[in-house]
Amino acid sequence: MKRLVEKSLLGQAWVLSDSIDFGAGTDFSDDLVKKILAGRGFVTQQDIDKFLSPTIKEYMPDPFVLRDMEVAAKIIADAVCAGKKIAVYGDYDVDGITSTAVMVKYLQALNVDVLWHVPTRDGEGYGLNIAAIDDILANGAQVLITVDCGISCVKEVEYAKQHGMTVVVTDHHSPDNVLPKADAVVNPKRSDDESGLNYLAGVGVAFLTLVAVNRELRQCLQGDRAELQSKINLMDYLDLVSLGTVCDTMPLVGLNRAFVTTGLKVLDSRKNLGLRVLMDVAGVKHASVYVEGFVLGPRLNAAGRLDSAKPALDLLLTDNPLVARALAEKLNDMNKDRIDIQNAIMFGATEQAELCCKNGKCSLFICGYNWHGGVMGIIAGRLKDKYNRPACVATKIDGVINGSGRSVANVDLGKIIHNALSLGIVSEGGGHAAAAGFSLPVEKEQEFADFLEKSVIEQLGNNTIVPEIIVDAEMDASGASMNLVNKLSVLAPFGQGNPEPELVLNSAVLKYAVTMGNGSHLKGRIMTSLGGQVEFVGFNLVGTPVGDFLLDDANTNTTISMLGKLKDNEYNGHRGVQFMLEDIAIG
Repeated sequence: MKRLVEKSLLGQAWVLSDSIDFGAGTDFSDDLVKKILAGRGFVTQQDIDKFLSPTIKEYMPDPFVLRDMEVAAKIIADAVCAGKKIAVYGDYDVDGITSTAVMVKYLQALNVDVLWHVPTRDGEGYGLNIAAIDDILANGAQVLITVDCGISCVKEVEYAKQHGMTVVVTDHHSPDNVLPKADAVVNPKRSDDESGLNYLAGVGVAFLTLVAVNRELRQCLQGDRAELQSKINLMDYLDLVSLGTVCDTMPLVGLNRAFVTTGLKVLDSRKNLGLRVLMDVAGVKHASVYVEGFVLGPRLNAAGRLDSAKPALDLLLTDNPLVARALAEKLNDMNKDRIDIQNAIMFGATEQAELCCKNGKCSLFICGYNWHGGVMGIIAGRLKDKYNRPACVATKIDGVINGSGRSVANVDLGKIIHNALSLGIVSEGGGHAAAAGFSLPVEKEQEFADFLEKSVIEQLGNNTIVPEIIVDAEMDASGASMNLVNKLSVLAPFGQGNPEPELVLNSAVLKYAVTMGNGSHLKGRIMTSLGGQVEFVGFNLVGTPVGDFLLDDANTNTTISMLGKLKDNEYNGHRGVQFMLEDIAIG
């Protein structure tokens, strides 16, 4: 790798993923796409073709490659054929809600007697709980299927088994040292699982479980129910699979890339009534990763963050247009309330984060009194992005600290939380590399903060001083064109694990910059070495060294290098190229 900039105005090093340097006037061709893919590890033509055409047929594995899947599929299929009552137990985030919806919709399509439960964040917390199991038992369920949870619920699974239930756990979170003694445990992160699918979201695991169950049911279903099964098209559920995968920030590689690519097409077809109405309420016309992650996801998440996730799950399951409209509007209003709560807490959290950075911390542990627990993860994510450090944000209520964390590359936060759990530092916890949740008594607050900092330093090694931004291509600013935007679009869908190409535009002469929006954003224009002009927009850059430099009239006509992403901008019927500015370097 080649360092383009040792330290930008935002204090970042720009590192080129491959030695690609395009001069002024270069005719950008498909070769650029190949070089970007090469920098991301796709070298052979076969790998490139497979990546650029991510079909379900190409990527779908035999679901039985997952450990215990054959046992799980047979248990569920036998329960369906025997007419047993089945309970589906999920989680309150989007991955958990979509996982539950996929499983329930399939079983309902077969006229199975099915009930479902998603816990409340504050009242019940993550995972199985005894009270909920008692309620499920009281309602006559004989088989319990967990989705996006259950891998750490050893005692709860044992309790369900002791009371006569057959239990199938499907999950994607990192296991503890001891697995629950369920009848089947399907989790690609099991140490003895060799499927290579450990990047799947919970909804991805649930979907593969249904693929396996659907296969098993062909052996035992007869008559009317066999006819019902023949009418089920599992591909119709991929809008939910895509939504859960994107919102759980899973890497968009391999099977996930196929899930999302196909799922976006299904979402655009608007087959799911609840999602169709939610898109209408949110003013969305076309599906995209952005729409899933930043429009639909926050609205579905708002219910679980502020109260109960039930309205969100009900929306995904309903076939009644009037009910769907009422639920969608309720979720939209709840999301507005969530934003107000989040903004109020963010102010105090930022003050604490600034102090951590001033003291040279490599991690952020932010804690406040009586903060709303439902927005801890969002704020952790914002702080992680702003300060480029793993961030854990928590609230103290009645002697207990409950929080969520979000992590940066090269720091496995889920592993840190699991280690803290095994050492007795936290009383509850779990998650994966990018995100985790935890609980601990207030008297262990400092111990947890110290353990977090020590663990982050150990994982980072020497990479703790200057954050590095991986650049996909460096070029003269004259290469920024709609032609290039169109060629780069073949790399979509973009997201975790497959980010939009990060570009550096050199020889850009600043012509002007002004503030826009609420005053925290800016826009402007640069001139290229060939005399062309490129518009740029920078969000949340006012008040930063970048914003201060660009807005200073004394810097007009200064040559700069710009880091960011190239976009297709449509405004008042006019389409043009726009550079989404993230950072600059002088010269």
